[in-house]
Amino acid sequence: MLGRSRTGGFRPENLGQNAVSLIGSIGFSIFVIGVVVFTIIAATYEPEDPLFHPSDKITTFLSSNSNATLKSDDSVVKTGEDFMAVNQTAFAGFINIADVETSENDSDANQLDCDSNVPIDCKDPEVFHLMMKATMEKFKDIHFYKFGKPVTVEGTSSCDMAWRYRPKDGKTAAFYKDYRRFVIAKSENCSVSVMGIGEYHSGVNARKRKRPGFRNSSGGKVDDFSLPVVGEAVNDSLPVVESENAFKEGHYLVYSGGGDRCKSMNHFLWSFLCALGEAQYLNRTLVMDLSLCLSSVYTLSGQNEEGKDFRFYFDFEHLKEAASVLDQVQFWADWGKWYKKNGLKLHLVEDFRVTPMKLVDVKDTLIMRKFGTVEPDNYWYRVCEGETESVVQRPWHLLWKSRRLMEIVSAIASRLNWDYDAIHIERGDKARNKEVWPNLEKDTSPSSILSTLQDKIEQGRNLYIATNEPEVTFFNPLKDKYKTHLLDEFKDLWDESSEWYSETMKLNGGNPVDFDGYMRASVDTEVFLRGKKQIETFNDLTNDCRDGIDTCNVAAS
Repeated sequence: MLGRSRTGGFRPENLGQNAVSLIGSIGFSIFVIGVVVFTIIAATYEPEDPLFHPSDKITTFLSSNSNATLKSDDSVVKTGEDFMAVNQTAFAGFINIADVETSENDSDANQLDCDSNVPIDCKDPEVFHLMMKATMEKFKDIHFYKFGKPVTVEGTSSCDMAWRYRPKDGKTAAFYKDYRRFVIAKSENCSVSVMGIGEYHSGVNARKRKRPGFRNSSGGKVDDFSLPVVGEAVNDSLPVVESENAFKEGHYLVYSGGGDRCKSMNHFLWSFLCALGEAQYLNRTLVMDLSLCLSSVYTLSGQNEEGKDFRFYFDFEHLKEAASVLDQVQFWADWGKWYKKNGLKLHLVEDFRVTPMKLVDVKDTLIMRKFGTVEPDNYWYRVCEGETESVVQRPWHLLWKSRRLMEIVSAIASRLNWDYDAIHIERGDKARNKEVWPNLEKDTSPSSILSTLQDKIEQGRNLYIATNEPEVTFFNPLKDKYKTHLLDEFKDLWDESSEWYSETMKLNGGNPVDFDGYMRASVDTEVFLRGKKQIETFNDLTNDCRDGIDTCNVAAS
């Protein structure tokens, strides 16, 4: 009787079926557990930012010359704004077109007392709202955050107006400023309409210097430097010490000599930011040399070129307002006038192994680190290695790209109405070196590019081509399907009649400044990065590794 109490599932004839069912249940349970574990790992995993590798890895990269086929790094360096998280809260409060609709009641009221011969009043709210609405209807791919009050253009029926904006699909943490000229028409019944909107930055009367940092109700300064604003007038004049008394009360740090000059821009920044980081750690003003030597990898001549200015490549206005820095020419002139009179002392450090922590208690006015002639021990960045690495942080957030160069980027994107796709095509020496990049030349041929793009970019789109290919006609076959644009199409933005040309010439003592290879690469890269779709050479066009055969996994590690 007891045996009969067993369920049918355990009868001998059902054992095989039951075993299969049991194994299936166990397998499904393992699968579910695996999915849960994978999900947890995926949600919590944060990939390592290559910029923040331990300094010994970056030092090895910067000083390595182990493979003669791999040239010195000629890429565009990343700066502080590249690492800013896009603050969706800051960008959420854009203006909708419904907010600026012109009131019909106001228009009717104005027409009751009409004199069509009266000049256009640009400050009239109706005109202001009309201009805002026309702007938002014309530029549908950007978000608007602020409109400035229109300014009358004397002797015309035109008004200039400025606005702050960013592209709807913007990937960078930045605002932009534009100002344009509007042609306003008034009919016989005094209704007004916008007849035309000028080109990028045509409304020069609406261009204003940004005001100094505001103070909030508690007396603290509002941070005006948290986000770049491309399009503002640039004030990168050199800071000066206001008086002899202020100079003698200050404390300074200067780096002298060393082997960093004429190295790649990556090398320069790694060393410069070490010096700036130490100055901040010691609560001292960094005395910096604004004169740079541009490495031959960026120059049109193929030779190292002295006499470049830091301000050609980086935003010195942001740096001097967010950190304490002085130009060394001005500093040494003041030092020569006042150090004997005021008994100012200099503390000399000639060994990079003397850590910043050992200099905290130094009271002398000036600490000078003097570097020798033997590489790589005379590289500035050696100061920030070892135990210093965890104490002195490089202040990347203080260093932004030149707003003059970014203004060119903004102008190019604006001419394309911020509605374009972009492709980066790297050829040059790499395409010719079949041993290291065996497929690159074939994979970046026009026919291969067209084949790759046909499923990725719609026919007829604006396509910006960022490339180091010197023969621009090479890309002519792409014109059959796309509206192609290359950097030299926009050379009026840096030629002799441009604002960039006149402003950089002033910085350079009245001498013209070449739009050099680094500037070209910087602008080309930034325009590419603002495309709605971005197609890269490596990974998208070719399976060759960026740094040569068998380096793909190394680059990713």
